[in-house]
Amino acid sequence: MTNLLFVCSRNQWRSPTAEAIWRRRPGFSARSAGTSPNARKPIDAADIRWADVILVMERKHLNRLQAEYARLLEHKRIHSLDIPDDFRFMDPELVDMLEVTVKSYLST
Repeated sequence: MTNLLFVCSRNQWRSPTAEAIWRRRPGFSARSAGTSPNARKPIDAADIRWADVILVMERKHLNRLQAEYARLLEHKRIHSLDIPDDFRFMDPELVDMLEVTVKSYLST
């Protein structure tokens, strides 16, 4: 089982969509969290420890995680998906983008 952690700012649209898609896949467990203190589910150290792969929506999320959790991230696979905050929860275009980009990082 591979634990996937999806991260965006407020954990409202992008990362919960990714979690919903990937938690249904055999061989994967998925969670989502946000970097903002006002996030629906703010990220914490336990999330990072749990994750095998961390997928952030934008480079700024990666920067925030590195600033806050540098030591915990040392041996983690972490990737920026470069998906802008232009979508609502389960937007079909967002779902398509997540399918393609996440698969490309999981196959490497």
